[in-house]
Amino acid sequence: MSERKIRVLVAKPGLDGHDRGAKVVARALRDAGMEVIYTGLRQTPEMIAEAALQEDVDVVGLSILSGAHMALVPRIIELLKANGQESVKLFVGGIIPDEDVPRLKEMGVTGIYGPGASTEDIVADVRQSVLAAA
Repeated sequence: MSERKIRVLVAKPGLDGHDRGAKVVARALRDAGMEVIYTGLRQTPEMIAEAALQEDVDVVGLSILSGAHMALVPRIIELLKANGQESVKLFVGGIIPDEDVPRLKEMGVTGIYGPGASTEDIVADVRQSVLAAA
């Protein structure tokens, strides 16, 4: 019997309408053998947390290019915890200023990736974070 595949929700919170990076990452994760659910554009934190719960995911990956990460990420973390999903790993990609990285990590973000990040590194980090939690 094979192990259960890692389930990843890739989401685009907020009003940002650019999703090419999210789709590239989603495809890389899928090609690496993970089950990937892509929510599409303009998702609210509530929609993302509900999808994470309904899809029983191991990982939530957020793509945020709008600069609203310091408002969106804490709300999504709060909602995941309210749903009893403290074990869900959270990754964030997009335009994240260096000075915000330590605070996001303190909040519980597992990985943070900027433009040009290697999809191989993202895949490896996602896999490692889920296996370490198992």
